[in-house]
Amino acid sequence: MKSLTVRLPRPLLSEIEAESRGRGVSKSDVIRERLALAPRRERRASASLEAIADVIGSVGGLPADLSRRKKAHLRSTSYGQKRSR
Repeated sequence: MKSLTVRLPRPLLSEIEAESRGRGVSKSDVIRERLALAPRRERRASASLEAIADVIGSVGGLPADLSRRKKAHLRSTSYGQKRSR
């Protein structure tokens, strides 16, 4: 197994050390277990995307190429321009 040096914020390190002492395992074991759980967190994020997938792109009246020409669209609608009083 290869080793890796990582700098962690004090609160996270304290949490890992406390869990390590409480469970009677090494800090490395705790970190490996947490890293193994990381892909599950990504799946939850994609599940929330699936929940709103039906409304993505449902706003009418916008140009089809808005993702590439957003600045031009905002300029054409005078967004960010100072208004006369």
